[in-house]
Parts: sequence; structure tokens; C-alpha cells
Amino acid sequence: MYIKKILLAIALLGLVAMGGFAWYVYSTIFSPNTAFNNEQAHIYIPTDATYQDVVMELEPLLEDMGAFTTVAQKKGYANNIKPGHFIIKKGMNNNDIINTIRSKNIPIKVKFNNQERLENLAGNIAGQIEADSLSLLTAMKDSTFLKEAGQTDETALILYIPNTYEFYWNSSAETFRDRMKTEYNRFWNETRTQKAKKLNLTPAEVMSLAAIVQKETAKVEERPSVAGVYINRLERGMPLQADPTVIYAKKRAEKDFDQIIKRVLYKDLELDSPYNTYKYAGVPPGPIAMPDISSIEAVLNYEKHDYYYFVADTKRFGYHKFAKTLAQHNRNKAEYVRWLSQQGVNR
Repeated sequence: MYIKKILLAIALLGLVAMGGFAWYVYSTIFSPNTAFNNEQAHIYIPTDATYQDVVMELEPLLEDMGAFTTVAQKKGYANNIKPGHFIIKKGMNNNDIINTIRSKNIPIKVKFNNQERLENLAGNIAGQIEADSLSLLTAMKDSTFLKEAGQTDETALILYIPNTYEFYWNSSAETFRDRMKTEYNRFWNETRTQKAKKLNLTPAEVMSLAAIVQKETAKVEERPSVAGVYINRLERGMPLQADPTVIYAKKRAEKDFDQIIKRVLYKDLELDSPYNTYKYAGVPPGPIAMPDISSIEAVLNYEKHDYYYFVADTKRFGYHKFAKTLAQHNRNKAEYVRWLSQQGVNR
């Protein structure tokens, strides 16, 4: 009888121990283990990250890092880390968290607007995906890539059409660049290509002209009118005489793209640069900035009118006065120059 009681006690202790162990295992794996108050938290795990890198990313977000590590080791995650952008939700347990950061890489929205140079674009994108600005710039300027894309150093910027795109955060520089080339080719469909041909312009020339239109007016509704002036000039063989091209030529010649130029001086018009449309006829060899879609469409669907000149309207800020004759334009220009002087704008 005594032996039976001992065996029964041992059995009961075993059951309690097993129950305790089962509870420990269950709580370690399936109990909530988040420490943030928001509904979700974003996790960014770099390429070639170590488990310690993951720990540093997760530690501020979890209640019990030790419990997480135990489960991570049991599930083999610590030796099979996946890079990317992941979202963990409030109240998730360790099992759910590990399953999420192992297999649920969530795309992010990458967006950019009118960058002036590839250098600016690379810096902008580097702030949104894992690739750094140097690797992005190197990929964008790669001579083999540009040759295959049918572009040159001067026209490379046209491959990047401002918009919002979905990317995985851990996308490489080459992945970003190649995707942008695909988007460029998709943008230049048969309809747009035919419109460019009717203007006797290549897609690259359309975008270079669109960049000028972009710089000339911030008013989207005015862009077709401005584009119409330049198309009229091209058809007549007149130089474009666009001030933004002179500003770009000056910045390029002086290797200083940070300078701010609000007023073009007569001496600037003599700058010997293929981008100076006062000195050289036709469309510049490349874009002076990155045109957005509205500017490209403004060129392809330009307003048909008889205007050959325009100058800033001093009474309607942001808009322009258009003129059919040089005499009328000179009167409008004189008014604008007086206004600039009154404002103290000398450069």
C-alpha cells in the first residue's frame, strides 16, 4: 500500500511537471509578446543581417526577447534570416512574429518627383529602399545598361518618370534601375510614340522639351500653352530661347547645382553650351530636369495657337502673358523687367 502511494505521488508530480512544461512551451510560443501600443509596427531587416541585427530591431518592440529567441532557435529562424520590410501586429505571439518576418515581405510605396539630376534621384531613392545612393548612381550610369536602353549620359534621366511605384524595401540598385526602364518602355506605348513622330521628335526629345515646359510653369493647366509656343518655334526653325536652359547650362558649366538663379542676365545668354537654347537651335541634348507626366502630355497634346513668345505675368503670379509678335512681347517683357527691379531681384 505504501509503495502504491509513493508511485501515485510520483505519477502526480510527473503530471504536474509535464503540465507545467506544456504550459511553459505553450506560453513561450503562443502567448502575446508585443510591447508597442500602436496597432502595428514596421520592421526593416537588411540584406545579410545577422540574428543579432534582428534582435536589435525587435528588442524595443517585444516584451520578452528571451522567449522569442527560444522559439526562433527551435524554428530554425536564427540560421535562416530573410531581408525585407515586415509588419507585426499588436498582440502577436512569437510563432506569428517569426512566421511573419520569415515569409511576409511587404512591398513599400516608392515615389519621387522632379529631380534635376541622377545624383538627386539616387539620394531620394536611397532614403526609401535599402540600396545606398552610391550603388544607385553607379547602376544608373552604367554604360552597358545605358547602351542597352538606347540612352546616353545626357539622356539617362528620362528613364525615370515621376510617379509612385511598389518595390520591396530590400530591392537592389539594379532592380530599381531595371524596373524604371520597364516602366519607361511601358509609358512610351504606340499612341504616345506616334504623337511624338507627328511632332518630328523622338521620345527623348519630347521629354527634354517637357523638362523645359516643367521649369517654365508650375501651373499644370498652362503647360499645353507653353508647349505650343515651343512647338511653333521648332516648326518655324526659331531657337527655343528658354531661360531655364541657360540656368541649367550655367550650373553645369560651374559644377554648382546648388546655386539659386532667379534672373537670367544678358551675359549669361553668351554661355557656350549645347544646353543654351539662345545660342543653339533645336531641343537640348538631354533634359534639364526630370519632367513629370503632365509636362510630357502637355508636349504630346500641345495647344495649337499663334503665340511665339511668353513672359511671366506680374499680375497673375505663376502665370504668363503670351504674345504673337516680338513687339508685343517686348512690351510685356519690359513690364516684367521693371517688376523684377522693383523687387530687388538682380540675380
